[in-house]
Amino acid sequence: MTSYLLDVARNRNIEEYEKAGGYQGLGKALFMEPGQVVEEVKKSGLRGRGGAGFPTGMKWMFMASDPKSPRYIVCNADEGEPGTFKDKALIDKNPHVLLEGMAIAGHALMAGLGYIYLRAEYPEERGILEAALKEARAKGYLGENVMGSGKKFDIHVHMGAGAYICGEETALIDSLEGKRGQPRLKPPFPVNSGLWGMPTMVNNVETLSNLPFIMREGALRYAGIGDPSCPGNKLFPVSGHVERPGVYELPMGTPLREIIYEHAGGIKNGKALKAVIPGGISAPVLAPDQIDCPMDFVSVQKAGSMLGSGAVMVFDEDTCIVRVALRTLEFFEHESCGKCTPCREGTGWLKAILERIETKQGHGGDIQLLEDVCRNIAGNTFCPLGDGAASAALGFIRHFREEFTEHIRSGCRYHREQGQAQP
Repeated sequence: MTSYLLDVARNRNIEEYEKAGGYQGLGKALFMEPGQVVEEVKKSGLRGRGGAGFPTGMKWMFMASDPKSPRYIVCNADEGEPGTFKDKALIDKNPHVLLEGMAIAGHALMAGLGYIYLRAEYPEERGILEAALKEARAKGYLGENVMGSGKKFDIHVHMGAGAYICGEETALIDSLEGKRGQPRLKPPFPVNSGLWGMPTMVNNVETLSNLPFIMREGALRYAGIGDPSCPGNKLFPVSGHVERPGVYELPMGTPLREIIYEHAGGIKNGKALKAVIPGGISAPVLAPDQIDCPMDFVSVQKAGSMLGSGAVMVFDEDTCIVRVALRTLEFFEHESCGKCTPCREGTGWLKAILERIETKQGHGGDIQLLEDVCRNIAGNTFCPLGDGAASAALGFIRHFREEFTEHIRSGCRYHREQGQAQP
């Protein structure tokens, strides 16, 4: 398998990165017209790795056609989705691949400045990025005259303030501008009216880090890796009840079963698999009989969930799903920015209902009430946070309805079996 994201030969040292082909993609891009670079990315079939999976080349075309300037490249490194730590691994192991990707995007979209919006809980990664930026400027890969091309592009790191909502691109832009991070109503989209009202491209860390390989090796080679509908490698952070949790770089379309049982070593202590969340906490849970699903955007959606960030969260046979659902909704309720009523009020209702079910105070109609509240949230919010909360809750109910019913009827059997007091 070709490894180009977490390749151990490409570490934080810029000389080692250069020996492995680093910054050659940027050099090739600078000899091309900006529109040709956009076409190459479009031809590659690269889809965004932040969760939505939108074709990157198409998104770039929307911005390229806007005549306004100045223009900006923004890297979304907020990574607040529970279970997701792939972008952290990329920055830790290979920061220059991100910087090169941003510089390629800057040339393609005729932007002179880029920002890395970094999660507040990643202070060590800020130091790594600042050191890499210093190296890249010293070598002429960033600055007033990039690689002697006469083109200007530089990058600044901006620390977030610990808000999950700022992973949404318009809330991120508001936060960059010094405002309270809340989602904007779209359209207009950031590609036309983003940072300070100017054309702005917001891409995820992993998305941008695919660009050096595409430019260096060519779009056709990239398109031949993994699933044809969504080519390239994907980073899969695996956590939970597995023997070897970690981040695995695998071709897009690798079966979920292979990720869990071959790469992550299977379920810890030889226990049985009960459930798996395939794409971060917003993705609906899958049952054990669904794990032969290829991990790509189309296949996971057909299975009733979504690839999202690709964060695989594994739960063994002794897991109380009602408690997992409660913890999930506690997160969404806490992180709701409060801008729109369905999300602000709905996540609170979902948490309250799940709390009483988990504490043996549930009522006979609570499951139906959960479903009704979810339907009132879904599709009625400014951003996907409310949709994520609703789809996650509905996924737990769809696959484990009997467990919710048992909690209402007689409490949590997992507490009884483990000799614990009911919470």
